[in-house]
Amino acid sequence: MIIHVINQYIERNKLLSKNKLQLIALSGGADSIALLLLLQELGYQLEAVHCNFHLRGEESNRDETFVKQLCAQQNIKLHLAHFDTRTYAELHKVSIEMAARELRYRYFEQLRQDINAECICVAHHRNDSVETMLINLIRGTGIHGLTGIHAKNGAIVRPLLCVSKKQILAYLKEKNQAYVTDSSNLVDDVVRNKIRLNVLPLLEAMNPSVIDSMADTAEWMSEAEQLYNKAIEAEIVHAVDNCRMRINDLLKSDVPHSLLYEWLRKYGFSSATIQQISDNLSAQTGRIWSSKTHYVAIDRGYLCIAEKKEKPKALRIPEPGNYCFNDESMIKVSKSDVVTVSHDAYCATLDASLVQFPLTIRPVESGDSFVPYGMNGRKLVSDYLTDRKCPVLERNQQLVVTDASGQIIWLAGHRTSQFFCVDKNTTQVLSICISKTK
Repeated sequence: MIIHVINQYIERNKLLSKNKLQLIALSGGADSIALLLLLQELGYQLEAVHCNFHLRGEESNRDETFVKQLCAQQNIKLHLAHFDTRTYAELHKVSIEMAARELRYRYFEQLRQDINAECICVAHHRNDSVETMLINLIRGTGIHGLTGIHAKNGAIVRPLLCVSKKQILAYLKEKNQAYVTDSSNLVDDVVRNKIRLNVLPLLEAMNPSVIDSMADTAEWMSEAEQLYNKAIEAEIVHAVDNCRMRINDLLKSDVPHSLLYEWLRKYGFSSATIQQISDNLSAQTGRIWSSKTHYVAIDRGYLCIAEKKEKPKALRIPEPGNYCFNDESMIKVSKSDVVTVSHDAYCATLDASLVQFPLTIRPVESGDSFVPYGMNGRKLVSDYLTDRKCPVLERNQQLVVTDASGQIIWLAGHRTSQFFCVDKNTTQVLSICISKTK
């Protein structure tokens, strides 16, 4: 019987505790109704939550009314939430489906904490897991996408993953239990619906047990994934040092593409971008790719990762004093009649008589040049940083200090300008020091 299968699945995967409260996501559809009745029959302490997203007009209100009546009949406490889903989607520039998902799960977690529930039980079943597996296969998400839906993800648990849609419907028919149907699931307008309504029936025509076969495969892939993860992590530890991967170590790996993919995907890089990087590992230093949150660059035999940061805004310094720069640094500008030269890379000492205020501290710009201390010729800042082997991804954050005429008097952290240096004729020193506040 289905109830014994689910009970064994819950115990085997340690999903729920009978001495703790469980929260059931109750839409009113067949799956969530079956989940409620089965867990109630198994003796779990339950409360239900229903979300009205106001996307299907009167049908949304019908679902809410049905859920209210069912919970009253079953003596189950019901929590209700109403959302303006379309407005949320517009404001956050996401799809309606993503908006509903974000609203739903955010509310579920807050409610779970408020009522001190152990878990949020959702009614995904074997068919859903197989659909997810097929979607991921189409998108090309690697081994991780072929494991289907997991039984537990944080506080979210899925006790019905061990049974199919047919088993759920048979259970409800045996109980003579009514349920509502979401009409949007009957239209093949999105990928999941296309797979559910068109692809799976075709596969079942070829193999009536295809759902069970694919679900079993997903479970085997899940076990294989654990071994894969351990092996890849060991290779990453060997090849990566301080956010830098040695390209030679990558190329020596038996699975270079998988190694690169697993390292970069956690930084938001797409499969297509990772393939581009893989195809261009012999490119010259300076080649850069980006995800939404990070850059990766080829830099003298390494692939280097850095988080994206906005370029700091320029700061005008009208006179000596202390200044907060970019919420992360403190700039101290002072004059002294004691002529000494600092050897701290982040504290410049200049001849005060040669420097005209106001000063400006800003990020380096294309075409910036200066005459480095100890040299006679003018040099592009970009060439100087290249010669000094400054990491490629740090160059966009490089700061310069200019005087009233716009000349660079200091390449912060590197070198002052020859034109403003302290010499035997200096009688007063201007010090500019940068210190981190975070």
